[in-house]
Amino acid sequence: MDLAEIFRVMRRRWYVLLPGLLITAGLVVGAWRVLPVSYSSQSTVALLNSRKGAAADGNPFLSMEPSLTGMADSLARNVNSDAAKGDLKRAGLTEKYEVKIADNAQGPLLWITVTGHEPTAVLKGNATLMEFTKQRLRELQADQKVAPDAMIRITTIVPPQKPEAQLKSTIQYLVMGGGLGVVLSLVATFFAEARRRGAARPRHRQGPAGGEGPAPRAATRSGRPEEERAGQERPGERAAGRPEEQTAPPESYDQRDQPTVQLPVRPTPGTRPARRPPSWVK
Repeated sequence: MDLAEIFRVMRRRWYVLLPGLLITAGLVVGAWRVLPVSYSSQSTVALLNSRKGAAADGNPFLSMEPSLTGMADSLARNVNSDAAKGDLKRAGLTEKYEVKIADNAQGPLLWITVTGHEPTAVLKGNATLMEFTKQRLRELQADQKVAPDAMIRITTIVPPQKPEAQLKSTIQYLVMGGGLGVVLSLVATFFAEARRRGAARPRHRQGPAGGEGPAPRAATRSGRPEEERAGQERPGERAAGRPEEQTAPPESYDQRDQPTVQLPVRPTPGTRPARRPPSWVK
């Protein structure tokens, strides 16, 4: 089946295809309005060297040691733990969040991301998570009896950004649902075409045994059927002693396609055929 035949089938069965496409479009539009939209807010923080470590040059950004990156990874894992989630939930953060090292970072930079369905709650939750991260860094160092002047500090690089709608995942689901609806509509269209073609095929005439009826009897050489020729037999033939033709057994259904051949009948020895009178005798 080529592309032209597909379009012809779609045109013939438009009453099956069109309702399917309309129902699919209605479902996609309804899902777009019903499904909630997700919003995301992101901020960035950086870990700095301690005051004591930066006293040599007086600029903490010039003394970012590789150990700060390891501390940033440890802090992110601690904030993402189940214990920290319980503390944040009691602090009022119920939205989904994530803290991780920034992609392609050249230093100890952390991304703080909060995702939810209410823009105001998302923005407030990002600020709460940032303060919780700073507090957890101080607690980790306090547990190790680190002096205040030797503690690693944290500073804000990018404050919490305005929440933005995350439509990528929603659009992907809607496209997948719309494609599935179109495929089902096409399947229903070709199914209806197949049923109509099957119903339009001619049925064979059935005989008394449930099969096809027997073929008509073949004609003899004279062009007349055997039954008609037997009924018009001349009376002089029986008087002349011509033996009667044996009746052939009825044809079976397996022999209905074989041609019937009429064989000539030879006269019986010792008999003379009847003479025809001259043409002038009336």
